Amino acid sequence: TGMGLERIAAVMQGVHSNYDIDLFRALTEAAAAVLGVQDKKNKSLNVIADHIRSCAFLIVDGVLPSNEGRGYVLRRIIRRAARHGNLLGATEPFFHKLVAPLVKEMGSAYPELAKAQTQVERALRQEEERFAETLNTGLRILEDDIAKLKGKKVIPGDTVFRLYDTYGFPADLTADIARERGLTLDMDGFEREMEQQRSRAREASSFKAATVVSLEDLGIKPATFTGYETVSDEARITAIRANDQDVQALQAGQEAIIYLDRTPFYAESGGQAGDQGRLVAAHGTFDVQDTQKGPAHIGRLISGTLKVGDKLRCEVNDSRRRATANNHSATHLLHAALRQVLGTHVTQKGSLVNAERLRFDFTHPEPVTHTQLEEIERLVNARIRTNDAVQTRVMPVKEAMAAGAMALFGEKYGDEVRVVGMGDFSTELCGGTHVQRTGDIGLFKIASEGGVASGVRRIEAVTGEGAFEAMRETEQRLAAIAELVRGNRDEAPRKVEQLLSRLKGLEKEIETLRQKLASGQGGDLSSQAMDVKGAKVLAARIEGADVKTLRDTLDKLKDKLQSAAIVLAAVQDGKVVLVAGVTKDLTAKVPAGELVNQVAMKVGGKGGGRADMAQAGGTDPGPLDGALAAVPDWVASRL
Repeated sequence: TGMGLERIAAVMQGVHSNYDIDLFRALTEAAAAVLGVQDKKNKSLNVIADHIRSCAFLIVDGVLPSNEGRGYVLRRIIRRAARHGNLLGATEPFFHKLVAPLVKEMGSAYPELAKAQTQVERALRQEEERFAETLNTGLRILEDDIAKLKGKKVIPGDTVFRLYDTYGFPADLTADIARERGLTLDMDGFEREMEQQRSRAREASSFKAATVVSLEDLGIKPATFTGYETVSDEARITAIRANDQDVQALQAGQEAIIYLDRTPFYAESGGQAGDQGRLVAAHGTFDVQDTQKGPAHIGRLISGTLKVGDKLRCEVNDSRRRATANNHSATHLLHAALRQVLGTHVTQKGSLVNAERLRFDFTHPEPVTHTQLEEIERLVNARIRTNDAVQTRVMPVKEAMAAGAMALFGEKYGDEVRVVGMGDFSTELCGGTHVQRTGDIGLFKIASEGGVASGVRRIEAVTGEGAFEAMRETEQRLAAIAELVRGNRDEAPRKVEQLLSRLKGLEKEIETLRQKLASGQGGDLSSQAMDVKGAKVLAARIEGADVKTLRDTLDKLKDKLQSAAIVLAAVQDGKVVLVAGVTKDLTAKVPAGELVNQVAMKVGGKGGGRADMAQAGGTDPGPLDGALAAVPDWVASRL
């Protein structure tokens, strides 16, 4: 009937609008208080109240602002709310301040909202701050373009695209503003601009995928996958593709894609790389370099011949499979450890698992601290030492979720799913290959942590032999440092600290000597100043001076010469450094910015600054002396 909870509440509470029920009335009043708005009936308050509820629950459910999918829906809602706040006079982030009133109204019914309050506030504030950087500029551009319409009623598609692409304005936000002015958008033009951008992106990409066609197009049945139980099996060739064509046979040296009736080769899926290995027949051997969905065995015939119908033996590269399984099982332990250390808001946003390393992307609004990384690494290694059995079960998806299995947000699952459990620490839906016991992983070592997108962090790590190799390299580097500082590995940190302390002291001594040198040279330089129409003019080089020394010397010369225009120069690492100073009585006729640029342009540079002090740089020291010699005449022409 479309009655809905809010409409029932409106009837029961005797009000005429959903926004007048107790829930929304509390939120609109909170928004009015935060924004300092007296008119409680302003429609923008209704928009903001509605949007804070939807945004907060999206974030609680694991969605974060991004440029695609659900994340982009959230971003559009937040930015629409920010724009309505701007209409009400907001000059700083405000939206996140409404989370607390929302929790007060709905936290008891939805305890997960109250639990995630800090996380929601942080995500909203970050998005507000990001949009605030471009909101006012975008609005000015839109106003200018609307003014240029001169009676026309359609905002051009290129304007809508520019606001979207450069200033982060979702098209529906621009449409809102247009509607308020009785205007519409040229959406066809916008879509053309979007398609052109996508075409440019495709052309810029050098990636060319192998042509893997569907099994329906090939007219064959899916292969039976036996890779959970074994890494070798007997099979028969059902189809071959070479040079993007179906073929019946292969000759040595040809690259191709081979399809089988059964296979132990794992096809790339869920972030896990496809298996490598060999297909060995009586008259030929095929080197499998990758396995894609199909499964499609991609590689090259290294000897003999193969044809459709041939029987062969599948041999997965066992060492790579085991290394990949180590890394895949470690991602499950890492995911569980992240949720323990950082909070249950952490959800997987992507992963890459191969024989060399693992990469795990997850939701978190800020960098993971060194202390947190240490705790995460400790937890994972503790579970490895526990040596829990890794259990895999196939069960109905509802039963799996009820048992606490973690699933990827937004992922579609069939009626039955494969559940991978590791003791009481981790339970996830997963179709990948795994170790038999967590102890098989051996060792887990985090290699790096960083940001990859708004609200998304990435951890890269190694396990097993790779982790031991990483630690061995670290030991070697530490030993090399210890040797350089003439100590053993235990003494190395203290020795390095001593060296840094000594270096800092020497740098201070050098700075003091430079200042003394500049002071001495400054005294000598004052006598070189020329009298030009009643003012002192000085343009000189100071050898070995840095910018700070030049500025200090300039200040002393201005004090000493009283009425003067001064340019000082130095050459550092093949680059020219210039400072110019003009006493206040001369700045109207000889601005320091113009003075320093007269020299800078002749040495391949430019600069600027205040009327009494300016700085510049140049790339060509050759003409410097001539440029300085011309300063007195230029000053004379201005006086």
